[in-house]
Amino acid sequence: MNRLKDSTSPYLLQHADNPVDWWPWSDQAFEEARRRDVPLLLSVGYSACHWCHVMAHESFEDPATAALMNEYLVAIKVDREERPDVDAVYMSATQALTGQGGWPMTVFMTAEGEPFYSGTYFPREQFQQLIRGVAKAWAEDRGGVADQAKKISAALSERAHAGTRALRDAGEARVGGYPAPDAQSARLARTGDEAVAGLASDYDAARGGFGGAPKFPPSMVLEFLLRYQAGRDTQAAALPMAEQTMEAMARGGIYDQLGGGFARYSVDAAWIVPHFEKMLYDNALLARVYGHLWRLTGSPLARRVAEQTCDWMVRELRTPEGGLASALDADSEGEEGKFYVWTPAQLTGVLGPQDGEFAAAAFAVTATGTFERGRSVLQLRAEPSDADRFARVRAELFAAREHRVRPGRDDKVVAAWNGLAIAALAENGLLLGRPDLIAAATDAAELLTGVHTRPAAPQSPAWRPTGASGNGGIRLARTSRDGGAGPSAGLLEDYACVAEGFLTLSGVTGHARWVDLAGRLLDTALTRFADGEGGFFDTADDGEPLLYRPADPADNATPSGAFAAAGALLSYSALTGSGSHREAAVAALGPLAAIAARFPQAAGSGLAVAEALLSGPAEIAVVGPPADPRTAQLQAAALRAPSPGAVLAVGDGTGESAVPLLVGRGLVGGAPAAYVCRNFTCRAPVTDPVELAAALGGTS
Repeated sequence: MNRLKDSTSPYLLQHADNPVDWWPWSDQAFEEARRRDVPLLLSVGYSACHWCHVMAHESFEDPATAALMNEYLVAIKVDREERPDVDAVYMSATQALTGQGGWPMTVFMTAEGEPFYSGTYFPREQFQQLIRGVAKAWAEDRGGVADQAKKISAALSERAHAGTRALRDAGEARVGGYPAPDAQSARLARTGDEAVAGLASDYDAARGGFGGAPKFPPSMVLEFLLRYQAGRDTQAAALPMAEQTMEAMARGGIYDQLGGGFARYSVDAAWIVPHFEKMLYDNALLARVYGHLWRLTGSPLARRVAEQTCDWMVRELRTPEGGLASALDADSEGEEGKFYVWTPAQLTGVLGPQDGEFAAAAFAVTATGTFERGRSVLQLRAEPSDADRFARVRAELFAAREHRVRPGRDDKVVAAWNGLAIAALAENGLLLGRPDLIAAATDAAELLTGVHTRPAAPQSPAWRPTGASGNGGIRLARTSRDGGAGPSAGLLEDYACVAEGFLTLSGVTGHARWVDLAGRLLDTALTRFADGEGGFFDTADDGEPLLYRPADPADNATPSGAFAAAGALLSYSALTGSGSHREAAVAALGPLAAIAARFPQAAGSGLAVAEALLSGPAEIAVVGPPADPRTAQLQAAALRAPSPGAVLAVGDGTGESAVPLLVGRGLVGGAPAAYVCRNFTCRAPVTDPVELAAALGGTS
């Protein structure tokens, strides 16, 4: 019996009609394996994964393969986006056993959850042979299998804990700890300098980006490079690396030239042919960083891409409840990329001969093609000479493409990724003068508070670690769908990214409740996820026990939970004056120096937080009636200044719920005023946007 029909995960629901007797991840599945005395098969994937679909079609939909699975195994299906903790633990096993990882992930394990064999995608015949081989080993050499599984599990647990401790120790040794503020700043600055040099050594000067194919958007590294440039008096290579990479991505096939939004990665080194799935987290991170490039350099391309990417998120991913869905599939009609690619004949069929030829030249569509079977992925290597004609042609092609069969959408709402999107939509909404984007960010935040959150259980003050504010934590569900919370508890990245989104939203809307909610989320992070040594685990102390408690401080496709927590803690500290939260932020950066020295591409978000620390960050209080246009002008000037990690509070400073940064500050000569502070020390207030921009080191 297949038990996936009641799942909240669209990925699991895709397998609900398989002839496989699937179980969701549950205690009952492990109990069934014990009862039947068979091993478990753990299959992990996600809805936008192309090779997951291939293996599903070849094996899981095949009655003969399903019969083997049902006879010899208890099969568990997991959505890695719903349970990244399970994915992380067993991916470490897969990488240790095979030297590589990926999805679909296929793990054979005992009823104690101990892995003994793993891999990724297996073709049908090989997968059938593997099942028979596992069954034979289970029947004939149970002791050897169990012994191997226990050794693997013990080694994984030891390596995980030792690795985290070693990174922190190496980081502290490298920077000499964090004794005094001046020494701390010097060491963080040195870490950033060395990271820029390390990135430059791996930089692809011909095509942008780092390393060779495949190339992933280095979102967090780009944010670090922009902050480094904005906050330092330097002529380093930081800005050129960021600018060239961002222009190459924006003009390449990885960016949807008709509809906006970025694909997951490029299979080649020149950003031409993407793996066509589109993820919310990529686009939220990139929309924000392109907005930051525009405010730093005034690049029209960066402005356009930031706005189009925000529009894509709202248009394509917005759910009826106001949240943002997690992904669009790579496939449609069973083919990867079919929705997005074109031939010259297709262009002519939509536009006619003359405009078809114009579009083919503009978008680099050729008879030989850049993709399979003579089809091309649209690129825009240069701005067309006739902007009006190009805009008309682009609109006509977009309208025609809307009649194609669309890729599937994974419509579950992931808390962390919505937190990233809230920050991007709110910030770009104010930067670009788009109140509709701010409204979309607010709707997503309301969904998170209404569906994903519940009050935390009372906690004893005796074990509250340093850094918790004591205002009462709240708990998060990681996912929701159709307005109902999913079964998985929030991870550290959920608490951190949602808190950061709420803090950004408060600065844009002037509503102090978002700061209070962010503080309560951070209280939970500090009490339930802290490791007692300044770092964080990725799962809560009352979460489901796994082989070990994961704690990965390095970035992956999204900011690491620890570095994201450091950023949110720092922002909260700047808005509230809480020194303990600032101390917690600094402590969370403990592994940064070691990670940045070895692989700076995995440290981008932590390096970005370090640049904010070096800059203060700037604490900007804009005091004035919300309806006064002069207040809005100061607010916009504050956000447009490229001060690394700056925080913003807006309001009249009255009432018990006012953001602490506003309290005690008033109008100047009856006019709205802006107060710029750093490290809780403030300059004289200004009433003119130009003066405010100058105080922040930017332009109005």
